Amino acid sequence: MTFKAEYIWIDGTEPTAKLRSKTKIIAGSPAGLDALPIWGFDGSSTNQAEGHASDCVLKPVFTCPDPIRGGDDVLVLCEVLNIDLTPHATNTRAALAEVEEKFAAQEPIFGIEQEYTFFKDGYPLGFPKGGFPAPQGGYYCGVGADEIFGRDVVEAHLDNCLKAGLGISGINAEVMPGQWEFQVGPLAPLEVSDQLWVARWLLYRTAEDFDIAATLDPKPVKGDWNGAGAHTNFSTKAMRESYDAIITAAESLGEGSKPLDHVKNYGAGIDDRLTGLHETAPWNEYSYGVSNRGASVRIPWQVEKDGKGYIEDRRPNANVDPYVVTRLLVDTCCSALEKAGQV
Repeated sequence: MTFKAEYIWIDGTEPTAKLRSKTKIIAGSPAGLDALPIWGFDGSSTNQAEGHASDCVLKPVFTCPDPIRGGDDVLVLCEVLNIDLTPHATNTRAALAEVEEKFAAQEPIFGIEQEYTFFKDGYPLGFPKGGFPAPQGGYYCGVGADEIFGRDVVEAHLDNCLKAGLGISGINAEVMPGQWEFQVGPLAPLEVSDQLWVARWLLYRTAEDFDIAATLDPKPVKGDWNGAGAHTNFSTKAMRESYDAIITAAESLGEGSKPLDHVKNYGAGIDDRLTGLHETAPWNEYSYGVSNRGASVRIPWQVEKDGKGYIEDRRPNANVDPYVVTRLLVDTCCSALEKAGQV
């Protein structure tokens, strides 16, 4: 008896990494992560090695049922290692693992809102060739064939994520035609990041069957159209119990060099999206506010009313590396809460 294991990894393409995958046939039946062997690949073909020493190692870190192949087949997310089994330079997961362990007692959790845009034949889905549709306004959470494009792909992707056991918590149509969003979480930092990468892979793979491409480009259409982000909702145990901790976390993200330290790691092309228009704050200014979608960080009105909850960092691009954004938020906010004795 054998099963198919689709090994998935993040490559070294700059400025935005791509997902890669290949299939391994394994004897026996799936028996969990520990039973999956390490594997290798040609790093010179993925911007992760030179041709004279091209071997890189794939170490399984997360597995789930393969909803596309079905049966006993599995998806296997891997981190990339050097041949001495140390983390590869492109492996951003390893740094997050260290920070998550350091602040584990604060119980950080995340919910990430992944926006994306469908393209067909070089045009955003729903855009007439050589022209533009009606201005944005009716597309967000809309219904009807004149305003919604790609719902069949979105529903198939949602079903695939649920069959895979991922922590998908919702979907909705976004502000531009052909633009959608799914949410992952609430989950711990490594869990939400691993599962978001697998959900992205499933998005691309599902769209293949419809001959449609999905992109995480943060500004897929220039002009008076919203960009695509990955709004990142974050809380710790203290924040879920105290409004003072909410304020401490929000203010910590604006201290010293923190705003630019974060923004420069929040995805390529961020200055194209964070312009101060289209429900964004300027990339080079930091602000926070209650119910303010034009701020860098939003405190939901319900959080202020309840006196506890979470904050939403609205700055990350759709193409952000979730391992990086969760690491930065945990490190900055948890350090500040610890210093303030709010843990």
